[in-house]
Amino acid sequence: MSQSQYAIMRFAKYKGPEISNIEAHNERTKEKYASNPDIDCSRSKYNFHLIEPSQRYRAEAERQISAAGCRTRKDSVRLVEVLFSATPEFFQGKKMPEIRRYFEEVLRFFEQFQSRETIISAVVHMDEKTPHMHLSFVPLTADGRLSAKEIVGNKKKLTWWQDKFWEHMVIKYPDLERGESASQTGRDHIPPRIFKEMTRLNKQRQKLDELLTGIGPLNSKKRAAEISKLLDGYIPAVEKMRAQLKKYSTAFTSTKAENEKLKRKNKKLSESLDEATHESVLKQLKDAKLQREYQEAVAILERIPKDVLDAYTHMGTTERNPPMKQGL
Repeated sequence: MSQSQYAIMRFAKYKGPEISNIEAHNERTKEKYASNPDIDCSRSKYNFHLIEPSQRYRAEAERQISAAGCRTRKDSVRLVEVLFSATPEFFQGKKMPEIRRYFEEVLRFFEQFQSRETIISAVVHMDEKTPHMHLSFVPLTADGRLSAKEIVGNKKKLTWWQDKFWEHMVIKYPDLERGESASQTGRDHIPPRIFKEMTRLNKQRQKLDELLTGIGPLNSKKRAAEISKLLDGYIPAVEKMRAQLKKYSTAFTSTKAENEKLKRKNKKLSESLDEATHESVLKQLKDAKLQREYQEAVAILERIPKDVLDAYTHMGTTERNPPMKQGL
């Protein structure tokens, strides 16, 4: 089964002396990086800037702060760095132009909420294990105040950033998932990956249905062996799907009555509703179908004869989990 793919965004604040160390790492000003064995200097030539620094980080930060007329204290945050990336699975098979387009889209996202003029550097590193971008900016607000607290904020504001980031990136990269649980974010988007996994699970269910059809005293032993072999992959797949659908439970229409209402509503859409509403209802129908298929995948386990199920549960030396009950 395909693995989850997540967009990554992390903030870090810097006040003064450490800014030079951040610059040295980001801009690769050293010849060797003994403290970071992940850096392959032979690949550093593939690193690239989307925004190049006009001067040293600290000097540029002080210039912007002075130009804005802001007062600073010793403990004032003068630079915020954002690390943008994605899980390794996302980058597998992608060539340099595709990777560049991803980070260009990341930059477009960020510039919606922070002035490009405050960005000192945006550099993509290709010489470590996973491609990532270090974006360094001066935390000046739209009205010219130096306030990392207002821009980055507390936990609630960080969650807001993560929500906005995922909402933007998932439009062009629909396989990307939001890191936090759906219950925390109110997420209503189910990644295409899960629909693909359900398609594979449906094929397994159909095979199981074929084996269960016509099972009797004369063929039960042979069928039991085939069913047990199939269940080795089927039960873990159903359990994984159960966990994923629970994670995205806010996306589902939960009752049969609501599903029927959606179907009736869908027939009238082309005449009475706009395209956006049409797509919204179609999405709900698709999500409801996914949930129904999961319920069918669980229900078929109830048809397995007790003697076959007992034989499967107790065979071999490894302990197997019994079938799970329906419901999310």
